[in-house]
Amino acid sequence: MYRQLVSKGRLAVCLIALALLLVLPFKQAAYAHAYSASYATFDLTQSQTRLTFAIDELSVIELAGGDTDNNKMLDQAEFEGIRDKFADVIKPQLTLKIGGQIQAMQQIQSIVLDREGDASKVLLTAIYPPVLASQNISLKDTLYQNDTKTNYVNLLTIHYGTQSSTAALSAENRSWAMQLTDADFAKLPPDLQSMPAADSQKASATDAGKSVDSEVETDAISGWYSFFMLGIHHILGGYDHLLFLFSLLIARQTYKQYATMITAFTIAHSLTLTLTVLNIIAVPPSIVEPLIALSICYVAIDNMVRKSVSYRWLLTFLFGLIHGMGFADILKGMNIPKTELATDLISFNLGIETVQLIIVAIFIPLLYMMHRVKYARKIVISGSALALLLGGIWLVERVFET
Repeated sequence: MYRQLVSKGRLAVCLIALALLLVLPFKQAAYAHAYSASYATFDLTQSQTRLTFAIDELSVIELAGGDTDNNKMLDQAEFEGIRDKFADVIKPQLTLKIGGQIQAMQQIQSIVLDREGDASKVLLTAIYPPVLASQNISLKDTLYQNDTKTNYVNLLTIHYGTQSSTAALSAENRSWAMQLTDADFAKLPPDLQSMPAADSQKASATDAGKSVDSEVETDAISGWYSFFMLGIHHILGGYDHLLFLFSLLIARQTYKQYATMITAFTIAHSLTLTLTVLNIIAVPPSIVEPLIALSICYVAIDNMVRKSVSYRWLLTFLFGLIHGMGFADILKGMNIPKTELATDLISFNLGIETVQLIIVAIFIPLLYMMHRVKYARKIVISGSALALLLGGIWLVERVFET
């Protein structure tokens, strides 16, 4: 009997430790799942390669300073003071190769502050030499590479002739490449045949991680796989979403209840994720982010008040609608081509679901063992109290941030 109690006690400790590993290392308190996001767009023409690089305002302040009044915003005078410094920071972090040769920015056309409320960005437009037929082009982004405290993603769009392609550069997957061929010229309408283009099936250096040729970056990533990996990194960095999931799971439930609840959450967040990216609905982060924190607090209190939960799938569905809007934030600023929109959205969502299912598969067996322990109810209350504390901190910070 003593050994059984010790074994079950160790199980409870392991479960709580696993929960702490998931929810405690929140790196960004006010917006716990927010990324430092950049949006790079390449326009390939006969005469030049044009890069438009946009990055969020807070990242600019982190990289180049300038926020003299500490209000987490740049007015025009503050921006003018750090314009050149910002360019000096960005240029060495974006390595562009054409035909295997590193290319320097021939000209910086403009650097402007684009004020759009919560979505304010700094836009840098630069000119590179043109990409010729049979040449490859690659980009390696090392921005924030040595900063382990910042989640960074570069959402890349490439326009070539009448076609477009996309890629999501994040975590260790920071290289992209494509190759142009002579045959691609003939595929364009007569009035565009002088412009380089690439076959849509050849546009990525690799959908499976292999380079087009020996000159292209061997770790290049593109297409659906890059968005799948973005979904994985996004949920792993989304500590508020992970804490919400933990709060849902820790309460004692049947396998059927767990399955119904997870299904409801998946359907709900997939729905609003899609509708938000398609701009069919548009709820500002100033509303969505506090509501995400509130959802954690509500579920945590529900766990503490009720010994036996019921109809949790309905509650989960309603809150899942809100979390889906939070998932969509990272993709909203990217003008994903219609031809790739379905693939990118599905891949991104599959990445999120993969992590969620792995967490559920690990947690549920442990939870069933935990609920056999004499002090299971106290463990549930303690875990929920922790979730309530963190959710409450995020709620207060996000309300005051807005």
